Amino acid sequence: MAEHSPKRLLSHVIAEWACALKYEDLSPAAIEAAKLFWFDSIGCALGGSQQDDARILLKHYRAMGGNGNATAFVSGFKTNPVDAAFLNGHMIRAMDYNDIYWKADPCHPSDLIAAALALCESEGLSGKDLILSTIIAYEIEMRLCESGRPGVREYGWHHATLSAFAAPVAAGRVLNLTPEQMVSAIGISASRTFCPGAVTAGKLTNMKNTVDPWAGRMGAESALLARDGFSGPEHIIDGKEGLFAVFKHVQYKGQPATFDGKALVADLPNSPKSHYRILDCGMKSFPIEALSHAPLTAMMKTVKEHKIQANDVKEIKVEVIARAADILGDPHKYRPDSKETADHSLPYCMAAGLVDGMVTPLQFKEERVLDKALIPIMDKVKVVANEEFEALFPKFQPSRVTITTNDGKSHSTRVDVPKGDPRDPMTEDEIAVKFTALGGDVIGEDQCKKLQRFIMSIETADKLDGLFELTTAR
Repeated sequence: MAEHSPKRLLSHVIAEWACALKYEDLSPAAIEAAKLFWFDSIGCALGGSQQDDARILLKHYRAMGGNGNATAFVSGFKTNPVDAAFLNGHMIRAMDYNDIYWKADPCHPSDLIAAALALCESEGLSGKDLILSTIIAYEIEMRLCESGRPGVREYGWHHATLSAFAAPVAAGRVLNLTPEQMVSAIGISASRTFCPGAVTAGKLTNMKNTVDPWAGRMGAESALLARDGFSGPEHIIDGKEGLFAVFKHVQYKGQPATFDGKALVADLPNSPKSHYRILDCGMKSFPIEALSHAPLTAMMKTVKEHKIQANDVKEIKVEVIARAADILGDPHKYRPDSKETADHSLPYCMAAGLVDGMVTPLQFKEERVLDKALIPIMDKVKVVANEEFEALFPKFQPSRVTITTNDGKSHSTRVDVPKGDPRDPMTEDEIAVKFTALGGDVIGEDQCKKLQRFIMSIETADKLDGLFELTTAR
């Protein structure tokens, strides 16, 4: 009768791997990467804490009543781990400055790791526990991001849909769930967090940076519920009316959309010699949408090399892949009226970079975004889809920027790999510059240095109280 035994559902395969993985199984390179991503993420959170949406959320959760054994960054507000996971995850995400991985779908695995941190704190666990769950979050989130044929983004869904499957795995590992409990945690979380692409289409709102942290929040809550015996559907990924089945109804270029379930769980890493996906994730050297990085890198190189001034420029032609042109160059992006639209606008980012000589969080302050002086420069930016580049994506993010000056000269630069990509990674020193730029005014430069030391040796910490002391503004 063995041939009739049902196939193992993917949530069981993922749960069994995650529950069995131990800190001792991690590679030294993966551990180092996890610390660097935490360093980058907390820097992003310090800057993110100053954003209007983060302030609204903090005010809301304070009003809802706080007490508990988990801490929100910067304010030091004490609450339950589910709310802390959300508040901290949102701060990491708020500026769109955190990590990036883009295959069939984009994702930002650091959107999910605040859930692991909140549970580590509330359960009194160690830095090693945090590193293990962080590496698990990256592994599953990034694999999900690779598995679509094409990605869910291509037919109108947001990648936070996928994050809801990864977040409970990382959170569940912190809580030391059994494989059965982990399967339920995945089912509970993913049942409620399918997310339409409207949050990143057209005019953008505060929800753009909230849907992934919300998936992180659901991961934390689902893991806690599963530990108490609450059940969720085991077939949520590849069973009846689960993720794969729902999307199979979608036609894309005449073919049904599919997922590569085998690849999702092939060669899951389980020893120090294994390759962990976290090593393939990139960081952002600019606080803008991921596909803007290569063209902005290219333009800044051209401007620097040829000493081009803004008033010398007649046209900036930006050749990018089709989806970048669609997301970043639609008509609404030529007249951004909010930070959320500006950091997803190629015309704005190129104009601000040309005029200001840099693109940092300062370029997204409201008075800069609404500055009418940038409009004539934005109108010189022509965003063009390049079919030849399309074939090279996602292995490369090719962009060619051609600046034509008023005297008729043209200067062209092509960039395939933006700074921060794992092939041109940010060093600890470069992250420290970004960290201080984001956190210096929030907690002070001295505290920024102390935080760097704590995070980069976090595997030695028996508890994480010291981290929260250092992330709290004095």
